[in-house]
Amino acid sequence: QVQLVESGGGLVQAGGSLRLSCAASGSIFSVSAMGWYRQAPGKQRELVALIRSGGSANYADSVKGRFTISRDNAKNTVYLQMNSLKPEDTAVYYCYADKWDTAGYYWGQGTQVTVSS
Repeated sequence: QVQLVESGGGLVQAGGSLRLSCAASGSIFSVSAMGWYRQAPGKQRELVALIRSGGSANYADSVKGRFTISRDNAKNTVYLQMNSLKPEDTAVYYCYADKWDTAGYYWGQGTQVTVSS
């Protein structure tokens, strides 16, 4: 089992910045990809950004150039730096991790990000 604990959400004005953090604990030796998804009210959960253990990353088109994902393997933590935030970025952001040996995947409890116009 892998436990994921997020922090860093909150309320910010449009154009502002936030940084999300997600710390992994438990059976983490085989964690492969880590990343962030988000879910806005009435919408499906969608990928925001994902980073693999080797450092390669991919982003949703809607956040490219504004969000940056990074990972500190020594701390088992993934970060999401969010700049130039827009009201449409408002959602609950969920941390995600998967494991290469069991093909299992895990979710954090979610952290609310609200961007006011």
